Amino acid sequence: MSDTTDDTVTDAELIAALRDAEAVLFGEFELSHGGTSDYYVDKYRFETDPTCLGLVAEAYAERVGEATLAGVALGAVPLVAATAVETGSPYVIVRKAAKEYGTGNRIEGTFDEGEEVVVLEDIATTGQSALDAVEALREAGATVNKVLVVVDREEGAAELLAEHDVELESLLTATRLLEDE
Repeated sequence: MSDTTDDTVTDAELIAALRDAEAVLFGEFELSHGGTSDYYVDKYRFETDPTCLGLVAEAYAERVGEATLAGVALGAVPLVAATAVETGSPYVIVRKAAKEYGTGNRIEGTFDEGEEVVVLEDIATTGQSALDAVEALREAGATVNKVLVVVDREEGAAELLAEHDVELESLLTATRLLEDE
């Protein structure tokens, strides 16, 4: 796919959509891994904004090929559902741990042994939650070589995933997202 069309989602469009959704915040924020930051990308703001969610799904659809999709619960569920609608690809949801009731599944949905699965995530910081999902999918028989995120905070996720033979691809990097601030 070497030709670019007017339908390709640009960085500028994504950045504008994230800002319009008021998802890029400045101040002092504690991050999930315990560190702090002077900015925060609020996934719930961009995932609950239909325009922004649609644009992210469109951008993801341009990058996932025909693979089955996987979303990490809870944050990536809207992303994977919207992308599945955009692509027509099936998807699964990966829980952080197997649930202790009902079916007791850690992975909701199905895929075939050896099937290619692309993990969709919202924000990558250290990459640990994405790696946990990759490992759960691999243990269940999936072939996982790529994690796709909306924003890579550029704080070690790419390196951690690379150590496990997984490519981190992002729609935006923190550098690109913040360069006009």
